[in-house]
Amino acid sequence: MKEYIVDNINNKMRYHDLPGEDTPILFIHGLGCAGSFDYPEVAAQTDLINHRRILIDLLGSGFSDKPDNYLYTVKEHANYLYNFVQDLKLDKIIIFAHSLGGAIALELANKCKENIETIILSEANLDKSSQGSSSYEFGTYPEEDFINGIFDEIVNENSSESSMWIATLSVCSSTAISRISRSAVDGADPSWREILYSLRCKSTFIFGENSLPDNNKIELERHMINTEIVKSAGHAMAWENPKGLAEAIKKGILYSREL
Repeated sequence: MKEYIVDNINNKMRYHDLPGEDTPILFIHGLGCAGSFDYPEVAAQTDLINHRRILIDLLGSGFSDKPDNYLYTVKEHANYLYNFVQDLKLDKIIIFAHSLGGAIALELANKCKENIETIILSEANLDKSSQGSSSYEFGTYPEEDFINGIFDEIVNENSSESSMWIATLSVCSSTAISRISRSAVDGADPSWREILYSLRCKSTFIFGENSLPDNNKIELERHMINTEIVKSAGHAMAWENPKGLAEAIKKGILYSREL
């Protein structure tokens, strides 16, 4: 694992950087997750093995630092990731992002359009969070209440039925989870959907088979967004079918390279 110093007070983001000759893929995880936990098996698949693969833990998550003085908004995450991409001198990158990580990826892509070969999203947040989503649930609690009790209650009450997600959520900063969830509820202007539609690169949106039907699929295809489906998986497709997810990512890359 490597470290990247994010700011002038030495906060560090930690990440895996796996070698490969083809265009680097930057993996951005979703809410309460970690790249170091979610994506090693996906990145190890034959379909992606020739690419350099960069698996990050966002600040406040996984093995990265968890400072309380960060706003943890979608834009703030995108800002330090922009610096990270520039400091690594990644002239061309492929961004893969899942769920709320997709919003971060779109803000990042909007800042470095010339560097993006393609962006590939899996069941990503394109609009502000709405009722029924974890980010809406977390983001609508008063921050102090969430940090001082509700976060621990959620971890304890869901530890058996959602053990994989709770394993990663439990090591996140409750402050970070509260604030990025609030950011998801607030949304953005332009919206993440509008950013996606405005990008000059070809884009792909991945659905888990068990998440369908989804009206969003028709809407995305109407805007010329390529869609792929991961068989035998739902939203947690990286855990449920890592090989299938790697195949879908590869299809998205090949789609972007078609003349």
